[in-house]
Amino acid sequence: MTAFKEGDPTTIARLYGRTVGKKLRNRQQGLVDNLLPQIAVPAEGPVTSDILFGDSRPLHFEIGFGGGEHLAYRADLLPDHGFIGAEPFVNGVAQALTHVEDQRLANIRLHLGDALDVLARTPDGGLTMAYLLHPDPWPKARHAKRRMMNDGPVRLLAQKLKPGGEFRFGTDHAVYLRHALMVMQRYTHLFEWVVEKPSDWQVRPSGWPETRYEHKARTVYGHEVWYFRFRRI
Repeated sequence: MTAFKEGDPTTIARLYGRTVGKKLRNRQQGLVDNLLPQIAVPAEGPVTSDILFGDSRPLHFEIGFGGGEHLAYRADLLPDHGFIGAEPFVNGVAQALTHVEDQRLANIRLHLGDALDVLARTPDGGLTMAYLLHPDPWPKARHAKRRMMNDGPVRLLAQKLKPGGEFRFGTDHAVYLRHALMVMQRYTHLFEWVVEKPSDWQVRPSGWPETRYEHKARTVYGHEVWYFRFRRI
């Protein structure tokens, strides 16, 4: 793996807020105690398909998967692919574990913690797809450095995606949207925006399910939602 200098996860400000919410239900706590250790990403060493799944299948990575609906949908859709999900919020991990158990998804590995720690241990070019859906917008200007869509994390994603690999980004926050597009404009030598017409970012692409968060943003708060696909050059 190529050493990651500027923007190394150890020098980036923490990019997430709280890690614990309301008390877990008995089933959820049981899954965290018993199932999570069985499917957790190893705490040390390289993160590869061979290590996680015992073969060289395509590898996907979702950063901050929330309740895991998108992760579970994609894993069920592509059973011969491997999926890594990283989420620092234990309640979200518990919910994702219920999807894994209920849908018997053997192609998911989870990390309770910082996604950048796992990304840094993934071989360069080791990912087929990466997802960042509705990340914390950190809307205050003084917190902008905590946004995942910043120079360090974007360069790290570019480093880990194989040529032709895809990075999908979605948000319902207008301030974050403008910030993210300004960042991506600096990396047109690394990413090609897959777009031909406005509907390409205004309409959810095929194979991209609506999560509970997105549904609430749209129907309860009346937010517009934007969808972006970037291909690694």
